Amino acid sequence: MGIFQTLMKHKELIPLAVIMITAATGASTFSMYALKKSDVIIDRKGNPEPWETVDPTVPQKLLTINQQWKPIEELQKVRRATR
Repeated sequence: MGIFQTLMKHKELIPLAVIMITAATGASTFSMYALKKSDVIIDRKGNPEPWETVDPTVPQKLLTINQQWKPIEELQKVRRATR
């Protein structure tokens, strides 16, 4: 109960404690969200090249403005030659 007694003794620390708890909660929530997204690699053995399965029509960023995907001719030629 040392923390609560300190907060009750120094009331000016209560807003600071609330802000720190809110920031820690937000950081941990965002890190869990980022780990569950499809573009984060967690299993390297099951899918060693995940960029091959990414759909180019689905935006992978938090904010995408005016994105239009067009195939690159040279890349398509290289893909056809290697298959």
